[in-house]
Amino acid sequence: MLKLNSIVGLAADQQLSARLHLLDHEGRVEFIMLDTAEITRRRLSARTDRGTLCTISLPRTQRLVDGAVLLLEDKRAIVVRAEPERWLVFKAANAAAGIELGYCAGNMHWPVRFEGDHLYVVGELGSVHVLDRLHHVLDRGAVIFLGEDK
Repeated sequence: MLKLNSIVGLAADQQLSARLHLLDHEGRVEFIMLDTAEITRRRLSARTDRGTLCTISLPRTQRLVDGAVLLLEDKRAIVVRAEPERWLVFKAANAAAGIELGYCAGNMHWPVRFEGDHLYVVGELGSVHVLDRLHHVLDRGAVIFLGEDK
């Protein structure tokens, strides 16, 4: 088991990028895929795409992000890859329905974002769960579920 206790830097950094590029050509870069819930954690166990078991234990001052380099040696590198967030997209039929939709999302403490007249609810909550909680506005047509978006 490989213990990783700090972030070396980001894959996008110019100096690290050059070293990672060379290692990648030799097939020596391993990736740890994390979903949106896992990437917020500082302590976890994970396997790389090559099967290396790793324990990650970061100090409070560091946070995992897409492209975080956890190991950079002459013969190997380990880089974090974040799975893209899924979003459930809703549109209210009118202002009153929009207020009700916003109230429901806020009352449930759902992570949301707004783009124009669309409300995006983080998809990691599960579409069945979210749709079930909004059935009262969906069934009467006050809110329309437009599907998933990344």
